[in-house]
Amino acid sequence: MTENASPNPDSQAVSRAHSNSDFESHAHVHSEESLRNIVNRLSRLEGHIRGVKTMVSESRPCPEVLMQIAAVRGALDRVARMILDEHLSECITRASKEGNIDTELEELKAALDRFLH
Repeated sequence: MTENASPNPDSQAVSRAHSNSDFESHAHVHSEESLRNIVNRLSRLEGHIRGVKTMVSESRPCPEVLMQIAAVRGALDRVARMILDEHLSECITRASKEGNIDTELEELKAALDRFLH
């Protein structure tokens, strides 16, 4: 997921640019620690979802399954918040310094519209 990454945990990693045609391409510069935290949380979520699938396959009571689905949704929302925080602290700040804040804010608004609806 990263390129030009150094083994130093305080180093910055350059992740690949957006390839979605709805967004302008720009390099993301994020710390290795941040990327690792997000990927680790997503891996835990993946395991949690597999657990919910097993619960359904085993015909566990619906309230138990729904409680676990709520937990997954909450965890996924927390990952989204981490990504948003990272975007605001890194990408928006960088765009402001580079003079392309308007483009970056429009992309963020479009992404939030899709996320919230």
